[in-house]
Amino acid sequence: MPYYQFIVPTGGATLRHKAEVAEAMTKVHSEVTGAPGKYVHCAFVEVAADSIYVAGKPTDGPRMVGLIRDGRSTEIRAKLIHGIADAWSAITGDEKEDLAIFIEEIPGANVMEDGTILPEITNEPGAIY
Repeated sequence: MPYYQFIVPTGGATLRHKAEVAEAMTKVHSEVTGAPGKYVHCAFVEVAADSIYVAGKPTDGPRMVGLIRDGRSTEIRAKLIHGIADAWSAITGDEKEDLAIFIEEIPGANVMEDGTILPEITNEPGAIY
């Protein structure tokens, strides 16, 4: 279910390492949440160098918006964000301070995958990731 979209200015290192970044995001998400890697989606969007702004000024730092299923603890979300940032920086050489990562949680009922509406996350033993 997780969907990670990377928005990167033309020429950014993330675009030169898409397959490695996608593999690393899959690994991080699976290890942190227990979700099978086959459900981790990654998309890369290349934008003109003057298309990303912070505080009204252009920036060349890449951005990532991630959609994950609602119900993860604050601790799990923090571990996920740091794991994503660390892996992304290690692969691309981008400084962690230059990345911006935004995670949005959505109810399982708002997602269909493999023809099935996803269940909500529970903390019960044997629950679906």
